[in-house]
Amino acid sequence: MAQELSSNWKKLQEKIKAESTTTSSSSAPKAVTKRKAEDGAPSKSLQKRQKLQKPPKQQNQLPLPNTSNKSSRKPTHTPLPKKPMGVAQSSTISKGTPATITPSLALWAEDNDVSPEDLAEAYNLGVKNNSSLVAAEPSRVNEGLAPGVEVGKYIALDCEMVGVGPEGRESVLARVSIVDFHGRQVYDSFVRPRETVTDWRTHITGLTPRILLPVARSFDEVQEAVATLMRGRILVGHDIRHDLAVLQLSHPSGQIRDTARFAGYRQYGHGPKPALRVLAREVLGVEIQTGHHSSVEDARVAMLLFRKRKSNFDVQHASKYGLPTEKTIANDKVGVDGSTKGQEAKSKKGKGKKKKKKH
Repeated sequence: MAQELSSNWKKLQEKIKAESTTTSSSSAPKAVTKRKAEDGAPSKSLQKRQKLQKPPKQQNQLPLPNTSNKSSRKPTHTPLPKKPMGVAQSSTISKGTPATITPSLALWAEDNDVSPEDLAEAYNLGVKNNSSLVAAEPSRVNEGLAPGVEVGKYIALDCEMVGVGPEGRESVLARVSIVDFHGRQVYDSFVRPRETVTDWRTHITGLTPRILLPVARSFDEVQEAVATLMRGRILVGHDIRHDLAVLQLSHPSGQIRDTARFAGYRQYGHGPKPALRVLAREVLGVEIQTGHHSSVEDARVAMLLFRKRKSNFDVQHASKYGLPTEKTIANDKVGVDGSTKGQEAKSKKGKGKKKKKKH
């Protein structure tokens, strides 16, 4: 009896074991497929949950930034650098040349009696483009005194002359032009000669009786206007003694800057004095006097030549005449008529002399 139970028990165990292996083998693929289905497609409850959590669509919705990489984020503003202790400064000082003078600086200069010319020199507002400065402002022929002009410390003067006397050898005034430190026209006028003109020198001056006589001002009127402009100012010109002679005016030697007598420009002359057109070409790189001469253009070129070497001009005159004092400035007066007759006589005497020929 006990043996039969043991044998039956063994058979039962083998049967159970066989059934368990078959059920495990058959259920394995179902589990795999079920797992794949769960991985590939979300369940209905999951889909429903996603629909409820999904925000409504918006038009032109911008993509959200990628927040996974924190290192790629850029700050919206750069942090301000720490200011060092001490004197604070609102802006950096530019080392270059300022193009213009600010209104506040101009007002300060006016309050402290600093001339615009000295201010321009201090800030290195010197010559930049010579050709454009010479022709920047067209000359206003025979305008007289320019309206609303404020004349500074420096003026440049040039004259056009016509010939009188036998063969037109003697020169008399026919036109005078004055410009300021910046080349702006201050005065320009035709002058009616008091003598009979025997040579109009039209190929040089461009003047004819028809052009000049109907509109020219009297010599006395022009002389008075020019003397007023010269008074108390530094006069710039090229070989300016000839211009002063025909104007019958004199000016203190210490207040004259003559580009023809400046030591720094002697190298450009084949004789004792270089010509103005040579200096314009060699120093400024501009061509002048290619046709009829313009006294406005020549005055501007003389002023540019002076501004180019202004500090050297001042040193040369200070070494010769000394620095101006209040007494000398007070005594600086423009001479008229009597004081210039000596100059005219000297000029005529110089013309009358004949050089001995060297054998």
